Amino acid sequence: MIRQILPRLPVPAPEMLALEGIARTPAAHDAHCAGIPALNAVEFAPPADPGPLTFPIRAAAWNLERCLDPEGSAAALAGRDLVLLSEMDDGMARTGQTHTTAAVAARLGMGHAYAVEFLELGLGSPIEHEFCTEDHNTRGFHGNAVLARAGLTEVFALRLFGRRQWFFDAEQPRLGERVAVGGVIATEAGPIVAVSTHLESACGPAHRAAQAGGLIAALDAEFPGLPVLIGGDLNTGNCPGGDWRDEGLFDLARAAGFTVHGGPEEAPTTRPSRLTRFPDRAMKLDWFLARGLNLSEVRICPALDPAGVPLSDHERIETEILGFAAR
Repeated sequence: MIRQILPRLPVPAPEMLALEGIARTPAAHDAHCAGIPALNAVEFAPPADPGPLTFPIRAAAWNLERCLDPEGSAAALAGRDLVLLSEMDDGMARTGQTHTTAAVAARLGMGHAYAVEFLELGLGSPIEHEFCTEDHNTRGFHGNAVLARAGLTEVFALRLFGRRQWFFDAEQPRLGERVAVGGVIATEAGPIVAVSTHLESACGPAHRAAQAGGLIAALDAEFPGLPVLIGGDLNTGNCPGGDWRDEGLFDLARAAGFTVHGGPEEAPTTRPSRLTRFPDRAMKLDWFLARGLNLSEVRICPALDPAGVPLSDHERIETEILGFAAR
């Protein structure tokens, strides 16, 4: 588990972006990444309020698809106490080199923890090139975040089981691996652990189940007995012919004491967007997993600004944490 905390993740050294002579193997990838501080630390800007949060705690999870519009995204999240975000850029040309997590958190008056999932070595997909303001990335960070109005401490990150698929990708080469980022939240009834995660899309259900299992095992080891809320894009059914009902991660989570919350069963959480213009199908990818907590119903909220412009290719999911579950 990554426990090094920095107030700002450092810009990668230029020589770490040059991959000539590095073997395209997982071992070579990991050895190279070990020398990049931003891939081995968590950025933390604590909230001004030490807490605790009082119930009900208004929580949201949202894959913001790079976060093209931090201001509009923050407006959609106004009034929330706890926000779990994924696919957040920092220093990418396609999002104006903006630190999108910090921009959203500042507008909401929240603290944040941010971990880099991928260090992107290019400008993204051909469609994303249309949004680039410059011909280079100042940082190249793409990752996940936890935002809290109060009471966020003990932040951490965890690299998830994977095959370093994106290290081998010709169109969008990346260093890094899927990541979970989280922290302890002080509440009136005691601490809870809040985790934002993003499971792999370029794989099958068994791979995602292994990622979920590794995350749960790490949380059990680091935070024994504490209630847990995991939220994010679990990419369920996101493979050829896939269906979220076939994902083994749900049975694995339930066996570990988690309840599964995704809103109406037949309601998808994806939509066309400015970047994902012609999706092949509507999918149900976004979920909360809760242990030791009572949640209200989950709402699936359209990812549109007031003018009807998409803010993401994922809808936002929301719930209230009503309190601790009876033990």
